[in-house]
Amino acid sequence: MLAPLKTIREAIANWWSEFTLQTKLLAAVTLVVSLVMSGLTFWAVNTIQQDARLNDTRFGRDLGLLLAANVAPLIADHNLTEVAQFSQRFYSSTSSVRYMLYADETGKIYFGIPFWEPEVETSLTIERRIQLPDDYASDADKPMVRQHMSPDGVVTDVFVPLTVDKKYLGVLAIGINPNPAAVISTNFTRDVTIAVFISIWVMVILGGVINALTITKPIKELLLGVKQIAAGNFKQRIDLPFGGELKELIFSFNEMAERLERYEEQNIEELTAEKAKLETLVSTIADGAVLIDNNMQVILVNPTARRIFGWEGVEIVGENVLHHLPSAVQAEITRPLYQMAAGDCESAEFRIHLTQGIHRTIRILLTTVLDQQRENVKGIAITVQDITREVELNEAKSQFISNVSHELRTPLFNIKSFIETLHDYGEELSVDQRQEFLATVNHETDRLARLVNDVLDLSRLESGRRYNLDAVDLGQAIEQTLRTYQLNAKDKGIEIIQEVEPKLPLIVGHYDLLLQVLANLVGNALKFTKAGGKVAIRAYKLTPHSHKSDRPYRVRVEIADTGIGIAPEDQKAIFDRFFRVENRVHTLEGTGLGLSIVRNIIEDKHHSKVNLVSEVGVGTTFWFDLAVFEEETVVPEQPAVVETVTETHTIPAS
Repeated sequence: MLAPLKTIREAIANWWSEFTLQTKLLAAVTLVVSLVMSGLTFWAVNTIQQDARLNDTRFGRDLGLLLAANVAPLIADHNLTEVAQFSQRFYSSTSSVRYMLYADETGKIYFGIPFWEPEVETSLTIERRIQLPDDYASDADKPMVRQHMSPDGVVTDVFVPLTVDKKYLGVLAIGINPNPAAVISTNFTRDVTIAVFISIWVMVILGGVINALTITKPIKELLLGVKQIAAGNFKQRIDLPFGGELKELIFSFNEMAERLERYEEQNIEELTAEKAKLETLVSTIADGAVLIDNNMQVILVNPTARRIFGWEGVEIVGENVLHHLPSAVQAEITRPLYQMAAGDCESAEFRIHLTQGIHRTIRILLTTVLDQQRENVKGIAITVQDITREVELNEAKSQFISNVSHELRTPLFNIKSFIETLHDYGEELSVDQRQEFLATVNHETDRLARLVNDVLDLSRLESGRRYNLDAVDLGQAIEQTLRTYQLNAKDKGIEIIQEVEPKLPLIVGHYDLLLQVLANLVGNALKFTKAGGKVAIRAYKLTPHSHKSDRPYRVRVEIADTGIGIAPEDQKAIFDRFFRVENRVHTLEGTGLGLSIVRNIIEDKHHSKVNLVSEVGVGTTFWFDLAVFEEETVVPEQPAVVETVTETHTIPAS
């Protein structure tokens, strides 16, 4: 029993809690007003009923006294016929009399209207007596009045004692019908009370509906619109047909929403433009850039960072950056990232060597992004720099310094030793010994000169100095180079082969620079070729693939040898400064600058490209193309595209 009651109470409580405070107050006021009006109405009804009963009592008492005064003498004379006739006339003429009963002093009814005692006695062997009230006094001066409820309403009973000369003759009982006017008035008042009660609630309900339609609905619409505006939906509009102040309010709201929408569109355009500028700027910088929020979610990443971390084709924005970083990077920066997000650290720097995929060394800079007040951390900027080249150059420079130190110390020591010997014991030495000492000093001096010249040449080429290109006889430059190295080749037992196409056209170039290129390439070929090997230098004219091609004819120059060859892993770095293959395969002297000088001259000054084909133990071939000189030839400012070699020239082994 308690469970259903509890459920009903909870349902009522939930139902009541859904109403607004305004609705609750309205219901409470309506209930109080209806109860007050109902109370007033019921008080009025009771007052009217009491007045009606009082009037009936007065009327019955007066009527009973009047009737008793007229019939008492007749009853004293035992003139019952006259009593009956008078009573009949009185009963017929008075509609308010319900009954009239005459009883003797013992209470026996001997006459009554609307029935006669003789008729009763003849039809029924019943003796009727009047039941007087317990508090009835026969010797009272005033009649006794009481009321009882009948199916037709409240009936007033009047008991009038019949006395003549203070002699009690019996009692006259008269029944008075309810006052029709009073009954009608009471019923009407009751109906009006109910109607008033219902009308109050009907008017309140109608008022609530009208209020909801005229005030509450637009207010709710305005409230919903304000919430939508606060949520950023500036397209919200209110379309309600109202006039007056509500119309002005709705119009003002729509105008405000329209202005906010225009302002938002303008801001979005500006923000989009600024974002596009920022993304363009970030995407063009050479360093990798990654922007993350405090939850390590990626907000922005540029192509350089994608390339370094291998994120090409991966949707990284919105993902946790720690889930996509290489393991080495993740292990280093995870803890600092969380410290920076918590505000415990502002920046950090790391140098990490990546071994997954392409081996490279990177530098990572972590910097916090603060708000305008520079109080709260809004994100973290990760700058990634690929310093592999820098590390390699540093290593190459260190190696170069070591090589140069060795190259300088050895000849200087030899020069000093022989000069001191000549100085101290020159008179004791023979002429041949002195000549040998001087030749050694001269050779060591040449070694120092070559080292210094190589460094100076590379510095001069990279300084941005402009060289004027003109018509060059390539055959003459080749002849001069071969004359220079002919004796060296003969001493090492190496055969030099010259294959220059007859009537070779002039090419566009700088004679001295090309002479330096040929000298470096031929010198390297002789250095890395063992005795009995061959070195070949070729020059021939290339024919364009199409007769309609606007590209001028070009001359190809090849320097090939049967030397030790270059390993595939060294071929990409062979043209770098300070790189020496001999460090890995032998200990021949050199500065590691010769091929760097060659690449600079051919690519930067002659706008071509140096290519090579090599196999360890078989030999190496270097080649490059030069434009044919014509009277109207314009030297191109950008490197020309080098045609792919379809035929490789090799030197037959002897």
